[in-house]
Amino acid sequence: MYTDPLIAFGDKQMRSLGALPKPVLILEVFGIAFLLLSYLSLNGYVSLPAPIGTATAAIVMVFLGVALMIPAAACMVWAMAQNVAPLLTKGPAPESKSDKTKEKRDDADY
Repeated sequence: MYTDPLIAFGDKQMRSLGALPKPVLILEVFGIAFLLLSYLSLNGYVSLPAPIGTATAAIVMVFLGVALMIPAAACMVWAMAQNVAPLLTKGPAPESKSDKTKEKRDDADY
């Protein structure tokens, strides 16, 4: 199947998460921060101010963190789809002019 563990991202090879677009990386970092903050506040390691220190706010932070991490997952899935099935994502390759002239020369209906 594939000998190289790299995932194609467009025309570039994606070697790590650093190959993702910068806005997607920023959203990913914020999502991880929200998940970490909600975990720490629910377990009592961090005490947050009153409006965001409740269990309801922590649950909202969990959902917000997951929602902010979805674009990075979508970019990685799209990159893998382009690598595995390029015809599905890029469409058929355009025919070149030399192919058309070759068909005319090889045509036996003259």
